[in-house]
Amino acid sequence: MKRLLGLIRSCIIIRVERWPGNILYFWLIMSNELNRDDILSRVLSGGSLTGAEALHLYQTTPLPELMALGHQVRMFLHPDMEVTWQIDRNVNYSNVCVSGCAFCNFYRTRNHAQAYVLAAEDYDEKIRELFRLGGDQLLLQGGLHPTLGLEWFEELFRSLKQRYPALRLHALGPPEIHHLATREGMSYHDVLLRLRTAGLDSLPGAGAEILCDRVRGMISPAKCTSEQWLEVMRQAHRIGMPTSATMMFGHVETPEERVEHLMKIQRLQQERPAGSPGFLAFIPWPFQAAHTRLQRQYPDLVPPTAEDYLRLIAISRLVLNNVANIQASWLTVGPQTAQIALWAGANDLGSIMIEENVVSAAGSSNRMDAPGMQETIRKAGFVPRRRDQEYRYLPDPEPVL
Repeated sequence: MKRLLGLIRSCIIIRVERWPGNILYFWLIMSNELNRDDILSRVLSGGSLTGAEALHLYQTTPLPELMALGHQVRMFLHPDMEVTWQIDRNVNYSNVCVSGCAFCNFYRTRNHAQAYVLAAEDYDEKIRELFRLGGDQLLLQGGLHPTLGLEWFEELFRSLKQRYPALRLHALGPPEIHHLATREGMSYHDVLLRLRTAGLDSLPGAGAEILCDRVRGMISPAKCTSEQWLEVMRQAHRIGMPTSATMMFGHVETPEERVEHLMKIQRLQQERPAGSPGFLAFIPWPFQAAHTRLQRQYPDLVPPTAEDYLRLIAISRLVLNNVANIQASWLTVGPQTAQIALWAGANDLGSIMIEENVVSAAGSSNRMDAPGMQETIRKAGFVPRRRDQEYRYLPDPEPVL
C-alpha cells in the first residue's frame, strides 16, 4: 500500500481492503475546499454533537468527507503525526461463563470437558514471556463464572502483584463487576475499591456490545443491562480508575442504536469528576460471525464492510471529542483497513496482543509482533510511539533474539 501523504496534499488515493476479499479504491478528499461548517467548529471548540446531528452525519455524509472530518478532529486533539501502540498479553483466567452470549464461541459451561480455570502457576510462563517481549500488562478477562467470588479475584490479583511487582492488571469488565456485586450482595463501588486494593489498575470496556437493551436481549440476555454497564463505569470514574469503552457492531443493531451507544459514552464521559481520567479510549470492532450461534440464528446477517468500519471510526471521533483516543482494531479488520482508519479519526493501534483467544474463536486470524506493528504505522505515514495503558510514552522494546 502506498505511503499516505500529509494534509497538505489536496487529495490522495487509498487502498481499502474489503473483508470478503475484494478491493475497493476511492478518493479521500483532503482539500482546503472542505466545508468547515458549524458542526466541525463546535466539535473542535469542545462542544458536543446531538444525537440527531450525529445520525444525520453518519448516514448522509459521503465517506471521504466524513473521514476527512474525523481526521481533522484527530489532528486537532493529537497534532503530531504519531500513532500509539502497546505491548500486553490477553490472558483468560477461565472459559467458564453462565452468560452464554450468542456471539461467543469461547465460553464453556462449568461441566464441559474443555472447561478450565487457570492455576496460579499457569501465569508464570505467560508473564515471563510478556516481560521478555517488553510488555508489563495483562489484559485479564474470563466470563461470569458461577463459583468464583470476589475473594478469589482478590487473592489472584494480590498473588500476581506480589510475585511480579512491575506487572499491571487491566482486568475484568463491567459485566464481571456486576456479576460479582450481585453474587456478593455489594455495591459496584465497594467491589471496585476492594479489587483496586488487591491490585486492579484499570478497567477494560468489555461487554458493552451495543448499549441498547433491545439488542442485548437478543445477543446477551444474561449479561448486565446497558444502564448497569454504564453505572459500573460511573463508579469506576468516581474512584479515579482509568477505563476504556468499546462497541461490537454489525449484527442485529440499527444505525440509530449505534449512534445512541456513542451518545451514552459521550454523556457518561461528561459526568466524570474533575481529575478522573474516565474513558481513555474508545475501541469499536465488527462482529466476528464465524460459527457463532448468532450467525445460525440470523443467517442473513451481512458482515460489515471496510467502508462501514471507517464510517463508524469517523463518526466516533466526531461524537467522542471528549474521549482522547480512538483505537483501530487491526485484530478484527486487518492491518490495511486499520491503516486507513488512522486517516479517519483513529490515533492508536492498540496492542500486539501476545495472546488472544476470544475473537480468534470466532474467525479472526490476524497477528502482529512489535516490529510488524511499528512498520504498519510507518507505512501508513505516521511515527509509532509505544505507550502504556494510560497513554504515557514508553521507549521502544529491545529486539528479541
